[in-house]
Amino acid sequence: MSEKQQNNPPRHGNRNAMGSMVGGAKAKDFKKGLKRFLKYLAPFYVGLIFSIIFAISGTVCSILGPKLLGDITDVASTPMYGIPINYSKVTYLGIWLVCLYSCAALFEYLQNYITGVISAKIGRKMRSEISQKIDRLPLKYYDKKSYGDTLSRITNDVDTIVQSVNQSLGQIISALTTVVGIIIIMFVISWQLALVSLICVPLGFLFVFFIVKKSQKYYKIQQKTLGELDGHIEEVYSNLNIVKAYNGTQKESQKFESLNNTLYKSGYKNQFFGSIMMPLMQFTGNFGFIAVTIVGGILAVNGAVSIGAIMSFILYVRIFSRPLQSIASIASVLQSTVAASERVFEFLDEEEIPKEKECLKVLSNPEGNISFKNVKFGYDENKTVIKDFCLEVKAGQKVAIVGHTGAGKTTIVNLLERFYELDDGDILIDGVSIKEMSRKDVRTLFGMVLQDTWLFEGTINENLRFGNDNASDEEIIQATKDAGIYDFIEKLPNKFESTISENTNISQGQKQLLTISRAMIQNAPMMILDEATSSVDTRTETLIQQAMDKLSKNKTSFVIAHRLSTIKNADIILVMENGDVVEKGNHQTLLDQKGKYYQLYNSQFTDELE
Repeated sequence: MSEKQQNNPPRHGNRNAMGSMVGGAKAKDFKKGLKRFLKYLAPFYVGLIFSIIFAISGTVCSILGPKLLGDITDVASTPMYGIPINYSKVTYLGIWLVCLYSCAALFEYLQNYITGVISAKIGRKMRSEISQKIDRLPLKYYDKKSYGDTLSRITNDVDTIVQSVNQSLGQIISALTTVVGIIIIMFVISWQLALVSLICVPLGFLFVFFIVKKSQKYYKIQQKTLGELDGHIEEVYSNLNIVKAYNGTQKESQKFESLNNTLYKSGYKNQFFGSIMMPLMQFTGNFGFIAVTIVGGILAVNGAVSIGAIMSFILYVRIFSRPLQSIASIASVLQSTVAASERVFEFLDEEEIPKEKECLKVLSNPEGNISFKNVKFGYDENKTVIKDFCLEVKAGQKVAIVGHTGAGKTTIVNLLERFYELDDGDILIDGVSIKEMSRKDVRTLFGMVLQDTWLFEGTINENLRFGNDNASDEEIIQATKDAGIYDFIEKLPNKFESTISENTNISQGQKQLLTISRAMIQNAPMMILDEATSSVDTRTETLIQQAMDKLSKNKTSFVIAHRLSTIKNADIILVMENGDVVEKGNHQTLLDQKGKYYQLYNSQFTDELE
């Protein structure tokens, strides 16, 4: 099979010091991506509309607060004009002010609650769809895409979307409502002071956009370097013994220092631009205070405005500078969100495994007779791997497949398990085409022991029951005894309830024996053993070989092996080269022919002697 590209997963949705989503990725087609994303949100429109209404309502209540404070100030300042204070009006306005701010807090809570629930549901829906999509994708998809890329879509990209909906939506609506509302109420109170107050707005916007643009460059460098540094650390520390063996510690340390210095320089510059945002906004806002104070004083002397109106304007100028950051970051937030949604939808749109037809056949008592009829297959349309493969296997026979890397050995068992669909020809099990059976039923017919000993984090008991949840304790104990791993398990502190994890001190051979025990417990009528002894020592190989002999006893089995000494007792040995069977027979027959198998066997035997 083709090698998979190991790309570093992209990062999305990270936040810089300014608190805005400044993702490095940009949407390929922003309009199309945004339209698709909004369409995806259709089931949540009602909730989102209520969230927007509450956000607007809360913002309006907050905006009206300074106006009432100004009115209270005007009432309280009447003694200056020889008029006594109207305490009932002050109380009335004060009650209204408390009610307004209470409503603002309530609306904000409702908006945050609804948005939080909706964003969580969107995340759950997306992750569920991706998970289900993974089950429906053909394995050839992963021949071209890295697992890290898929993982990034289900974590980073979905998190970016969830954060944008949960946090940015309310902020954007509130910011826009605040800006529009304050401008309107300013002109209602005094158009002269409104114009004076808004003089500094363009200057503030220029500062914000300049800082965002400037910090974006350093943010991208920071994220790129951070990814390289993460990859370097993972690569070095996961292979630390090799690095030390080749005296490469100093060289790798120098590379680390270089990356670390680049990260430091870009990081502090990014933080610097982020940290000067608020001081600059306050600086431009102070111009507004000065202008309002001077012009307001002149207008107040002439009786054009009241003292309360001036106080209201000062408060509005202070409030007005806050949403500028949110408004300035809208484009960046949307770009990041749409880019993330594009990647998710791109994955969800991938071509799936063809759906199976109904009324499929089921083998109730499988015997294990297998026929390959003119099988043709290629991972790529333009490159055929298996060419006109034919083979008859009788029930209970052991078939060994040998050949150089890339000869097509693993491809045969992949086709047998229906991990890939045939380009041409057919495979029959007990006379029934695998195309007429469900993929699930085909795979239940085979137990597998692979070179890569996959064990998940959990107890030994849970791992052994993975293929058969209904297995009894007696069956599990017997399987581990047959595999020669029982004594080892009994010596563990918690025995069968001991937890297996990355830090568990279990050898490769012991892991392999556990996978063989798992296959025994599954008790499938046929077996596939894919290079199960290629990465262990000779003594462990003997134990594994004995366990596999018990596992495959009286069962049709397919064995892929590099060590030819392990397949001498095979009924059929297939020698493959470039997708073709160049030789077929038992061990002695193939040696007598003195062909490819003879050459492979003798070269391996010589290597082992040396």
